[in-house]
Amino acid sequence: MSFSITILGSGSAVPTSSRNPTSQFIECNGRHFLIDCGEGTQMQIRKFGISLQKINRIFISHLHGDHYFGLVGLLSTMHMMGRTKEIDVFGPKGLKEIVDVQLHAAESRLSFLVNVIELKPGSDGILFEDNKLKITHFPLSHKIPTSGFIIQQKKRERTLMIDKAKADKVKVEYFHRLKKCEDVVDENGKTIAYLKYTSSPPKPKSYAFCSDTRYHEPIIEFIKNVDVLYHEATFTEMLLDRAKATRHSTASQAATIALKANVGELLMGHLSARYDDGVQHELEAILIFEKSRFVNDGDIINLEA
Repeated sequence: MSFSITILGSGSAVPTSSRNPTSQFIECNGRHFLIDCGEGTQMQIRKFGISLQKINRIFISHLHGDHYFGLVGLLSTMHMMGRTKEIDVFGPKGLKEIVDVQLHAAESRLSFLVNVIELKPGSDGILFEDNKLKITHFPLSHKIPTSGFIIQQKKRERTLMIDKAKADKVKVEYFHRLKKCEDVVDENGKTIAYLKYTSSPPKPKSYAFCSDTRYHEPIIEFIKNVDVLYHEATFTEMLLDRAKATRHSTASQAATIALKANVGELLMGHLSARYDDGVQHELEAILIFEKSRFVNDGDIINLEA
């Protein structure tokens, strides 16, 4: 099993030569997702060697352009590359109209079905779930309705110590039950203990995405104890007034949320074009929450490492 995040865009509204607008590619347990799709996302996908045809769900946090301007271009490229598999796109009310209008104006028809699922403002709940993972959404606090997202692995079966089981002549038909934490009584009345032949699986990992938002403590109940938190940190404290006016966050505020939510690690992004890098943001954040860092385009974060 694997769980990784590739940062396709780590900048804010104005692209720079080194930072694209927000987008992230998530691979989790063989599932492939895109969170946000700022301008140029499809170019970043190709640059970093990602197969765009593997993406089967896209999550758009809100309808500011730096988070969705690349969407229709990405869908069009999927069409031109022969995609036939349908795709689910989750986002705020109005997203379906945006997609439909652009395709209609260009007299374009895609070769695959695009299912746009619009989220009710201020709502939370499950967006996708199968036997391996669950994806939920929750409200952030920005100028317009904005959602955060959480990807959670599900608990796995215990790992069978197969060499030991075979050495003790444990029957193959018992393996599945042992992995399910069941002791088995064989035909001779002997109890075969699952603890003897299995080991604990790795702890399920979780990832929370929060962009864009002002400092907003109500999100803590949703992101509490996640392994990795991505939280926007557009500004440093020197521009706190600007952060408040635009309903964005500073690095110190992102770190405070991470501390109060007891997360494992904080990733910061959505850097204002005013800054050449996120060094000062990191220095501010680390004073509050030690495991903080600013991400760059092309960074790959492995939660299973």
